[in-house]
Amino acid sequence: MSKIKLSKSFINDRVKLALAEDLYPDGDVTSDLLQNNKIVTAKIISNQKAIIAGLSFAKQAFAKVDNKIKILIKKKDGTQVNKGAVIGVIKGRASSIFIAERVALNFLSHLSGIATKTNEFVKLAGKKTKICCTRKTIPNLRVIQKYAVKLGGGTNHRFNLSDEFLIKDNHIASSNIRELVSMAIKNKRGKKITVEVDNLNQLKKIMGLKFNTILFDNMSITNLRKGVKLAKKHYETEASGNISLKRVKSIAATGVNRISVGSITHSASAVDFKLEI
Repeated sequence: MSKIKLSKSFINDRVKLALAEDLYPDGDVTSDLLQNNKIVTAKIISNQKAIIAGLSFAKQAFAKVDNKIKILIKKKDGTQVNKGAVIGVIKGRASSIFIAERVALNFLSHLSGIATKTNEFVKLAGKKTKICCTRKTIPNLRVIQKYAVKLGGGTNHRFNLSDEFLIKDNHIASSNIRELVSMAIKNKRGKKITVEVDNLNQLKKIMGLKFNTILFDNMSITNLRKGVKLAKKHYETEASGNISLKRVKSIAATGVNRISVGSITHSASAVDFKLEI
């Protein structure tokens, strides 16, 4: 699987683009009204219980606007904080802090939201079942979102279409499931093979073939339990399809190895942070 790398240059590039979006074409016309260059101290405070993620992006936003800003980060990515916790202290020119504020908080809020929601699923699923993200991510932000998933205790699924074979329902509808799996085995070149099934008859058609993971999609708890029992000695098992916090515990109880959840990236609510002087 493609490795997630958050290099300094990668973080700098993403923050640079975000600042350009916020400042084009005339800069912060409101902060330009501040003529006295007053030095102020501001705190980033969490308004809710959360798992923190994205601090390096927030820090870079302030540094990119003004390298004279002093930044003291009080928490680490991946740590849990309570409502009212001070995440960081920023000291510098008021106008510079105001310019960077929204970009910094946007990264922090979005990524912390993903990490926090992922962690909720992880706790309910228990230690024996992994919670995995999917490719349902914001275009061009996938690597950052998958980074946040890991901070929440989740597991990264394939990063892109090149990482592994994932034979899904539409592939199967366009061909023969056993033939597709056989072709993948023949052409796997060291890549993993996952096959999605939505009923037990499909599973029985491919039992005995040498692939890695069977993905049960949108199955009832009863059928999922039966499928896991049939497949667990031969394949890694995974469940997907409208996985909610209400259902994840019962799905994990079937003995499935992995549960893939699209909502942890595409529907995670942003964590509420504020910058207070």
